Amino acid sequence: MRITAAAAFLVSCMPSLGFALIGNDWNFARALPDGLRDITFPFNMAKAPHRSGFYFAQQFSFHGVKEVGYTGLQPREDKEGRSIVHAAFSSFQGGTTTKHRNCHLGADFGPGVSCAVAVPGNYSHTYDITVENVRGTTWRGTLINSVTRKRAVIGEWTLPRGAGKIVNGQMGFVEYYTWNTQRSHTCDSLPYTHAFFYHPTSRTKGAVDGAVTRVYEYGSCVGQVGYKANKTSTGYNIEVGR
Repeated sequence: MRITAAAAFLVSCMPSLGFALIGNDWNFARALPDGLRDITFPFNMAKAPHRSGFYFAQQFSFHGVKEVGYTGLQPREDKEGRSIVHAAFSSFQGGTTTKHRNCHLGADFGPGVSCAVAVPGNYSHTYDITVENVRGTTWRGTLINSVTRKRAVIGEWTLPRGAGKIVNGQMGFVEYYTWNTQRSHTCDSLPYTHAFFYHPTSRTKGAVDGAVTRVYEYGSCVGQVGYKANKTSTGYNIEVGR
């Protein structure tokens, strides 16, 4: 759980504690009080198995509304001999609307909007997901291969009137969502995965020194899933599973 004055709010926005595994905190050392017009979260999942189940994600909040957004990568099974990279971009705020073809109303069986795109991609490449304001309260999520520079729009959605820019600081997570559909599971049955969460960046004026500030276990399987995290100058290596 995020240990801040806003901890109670953030817990309500986190994945179900039965399925969440690893959390991380991120923020910018300096940013203007009204927030960020854009943010980029880089991920690498070179050592993740090409199987559905894991979600490597970062959350973000907005001034003027209560609920969060998520974005991140999900490994997928290969298709016709090609690796598939699945990217998600969601708002959990009631009243969010969309007209984008990659999106639909609803997020995790609640209000909001969910968007996703799946593209052939090399898992050894790092993928940037940029969340940026395009007009008014409308935000776009874009997946960018940092090696080939190929881009794919994940989706766009519009927050309710009064929503502002992205708040400086939130959390992210590693979740094994397969357990959501299983009646029971044991912590030692978690398959192995590995991901690298890079420090966030922003082009917003005044935003300086974005960082993943810490990584930690939480949920019902603490100490039971082979968790390892290694801090580097560019972010954190994270491993879980057997």
